[in-house]
Amino acid sequence: MIDQSKIAFLGTGVMGAPMARHLKQAGHELVIFNRTGAKALAWVALNGGQAAPTPAECVDGADFVMMCVGNDDDVREVVFGETGALGSMAAGSVLIDHTTASASLARELAAACAERGIGFVDAPVSGGQVGAENGQLTVMCGCDDAETYERAAAVIGAFAKQCALLGPAGSGQLTKMVNQICIAGVVQGLAEGLNFAERAGLDIAEVVGVIGKGAAQSWQMDNRAGTMADGEYDFGFAVEWMRKDLGICLEEAERNSARLPMTAVIDQFYKQVVARGGDRWDTSSLIDLLRNS
Repeated sequence: MIDQSKIAFLGTGVMGAPMARHLKQAGHELVIFNRTGAKALAWVALNGGQAAPTPAECVDGADFVMMCVGNDDDVREVVFGETGALGSMAAGSVLIDHTTASASLARELAAACAERGIGFVDAPVSGGQVGAENGQLTVMCGCDDAETYERAAAVIGAFAKQCALLGPAGSGQLTKMVNQICIAGVVQGLAEGLNFAERAGLDIAEVVGVIGKGAAQSWQMDNRAGTMADGEYDFGFAVEWMRKDLGICLEEAERNSARLPMTAVIDQFYKQVVARGGDRWDTSSLIDLLRNS
């Protein structure tokens, strides 16, 4: 049984809305904020709780402040802006950032929180909208204090199938970068394999039915091979989101001297998908470039 806490949730978009819903269903007291106020009010109408017009008002009295917004700039606005959250958070509360953002921002947030006696956890997620809806997300955490992490993990458990501490602040974001690098490579490999199968005159369903039981098996193969074969991409994790994430990976690689040659190439492939109007297509749309080059 999860102890009831007062939670402020900043950002009720595709991921944040179902994450907040699971927290409400777990018995927590929820106050939410969304920059589009109508979305916040619609969420409250469906799920209960309260909506606040600014981050500062949303976090008043909260034990935990959780956010899931777009990028580094969005995080800074919500946390440090004129009506930002941090100035209104109480000492002893915890800020949990589920946004996929840079590791340097995570360290910046950790330092700013520490000055005010506030805990901080960078906690990006993997699992997409389906994982968020089903409460089956994987959450990768960075935190400078184990006790703070344990407190955060207790509430994160409302929507996570896996939650782990990977190291100090920034480690969650770095792990999410590893996740996205691996996904990009797997999706490109799957796209090339399926396109090869088609051109060789093979039945994709039969091929996947066989190789999907061996070493080639992956989540992408299990969940995307069929839709890739049918040319369906109007769902899932959008290409524009993946480009944002890969940009973060490539910027971090410049700092730590990691070589990401395949990631850089695949990022450019996604740029070509965007040029075709596929910015909101699922990342599996890489196969479209091979079929229609």
